[in-house]
Amino acid sequence: MSEMRDAGVLIRLAVQAMVKAGIDLPLLFSKLGIDESYLQTAHLRTPHEAQPLFWGLLEEQTGDPDIGLHLGQHLPVFKGQVIEYLFLSSPTFGDGLRRALNYQRLISDAADSNLIVEGDTCFIQVVTATGGTRKIRHFNECFAQGMIAFFKSITDDAFEPECIEFEHEEPLNVDEVRRVFGCDVKFGCTENRLYFNTSMLDRRSPHAEPELLELHEQFASEQVARIEKEDVVVQVNKIIAELLDSGEVTLESVAERMEIKPRSLRTKLSDIDTNFNQILADYRYKLARHLLAKTSETIDEIVYLTGFSEPSTFYRAFKRWSGMTPIEYRKSKL
Repeated sequence: MSEMRDAGVLIRLAVQAMVKAGIDLPLLFSKLGIDESYLQTAHLRTPHEAQPLFWGLLEEQTGDPDIGLHLGQHLPVFKGQVIEYLFLSSPTFGDGLRRALNYQRLISDAADSNLIVEGDTCFIQVVTATGGTRKIRHFNECFAQGMIAFFKSITDDAFEPECIEFEHEEPLNVDEVRRVFGCDVKFGCTENRLYFNTSMLDRRSPHAEPELLELHEQFASEQVARIEKEDVVVQVNKIIAELLDSGEVTLESVAERMEIKPRSLRTKLSDIDTNFNQILADYRYKLARHLLAKTSETIDEIVYLTGFSEPSTFYRAFKRWSGMTPIEYRKSKL
């Protein structure tokens, strides 16, 4: 997999929480280099590697060293997604949980969580990130609150955490963390874990419906298949970025880097209703807008960085994309 991504619903829930918390969203979006329209992108999936940047900027802007813990208290309950429907239409909470774990990619490519049963107690290995991101305290504490709130919602508040273990180091406000979670919380552990009583796995769902469950599983499978197909677009964009300044950005050169035949790449892109020229144009337009609005690079340098052979070609393309010349666009962003 070329790049791990998180489902857009995660950032949308975070945005709703930030609105409730009174955080200046336009300022944060500006620092992140996005705008509100970005949140409405169809099938939005955000780069998982951006998590450290997001939480770092949020802490800096709010001046709150416990921003993840506090933001988690404003999170709306995760609703209206196929993961919720899998839980509700399954016979028991345990059945729903096991099915949901089969479709973790619907939440994040970085998710690799498992259910472990040990007698009267069981736990979920809450693996939601890799590398340095795993020990981001803000992300861990916010995500854990969202998970618990979701479990409470689908069990009519019957779900109760018995203990939570975090990888990150113990914070100064340990008592506040434990108060928020309502259970024992341990830090500096080998992995993030959410413990609860094994009896919860047998809790019956009043909404269980075999026929609906079959439809929900089919839909979940189709969504995962779509994500897998879209992985190729992410990979193509990454290769375009690497090749752009060489001027050798063609379907053939990208396919060679992917170690597949050009015809296979063309077919893969056609399967998700796009083509190489469209992906290349979208990438160039996004890069050009960023360079014009966020940097002081000269137009000649931007022509080179976006892979155009001469300024006139770049001008015509940008006018076609935006309805403005590059200079007009830059002035509009001042």
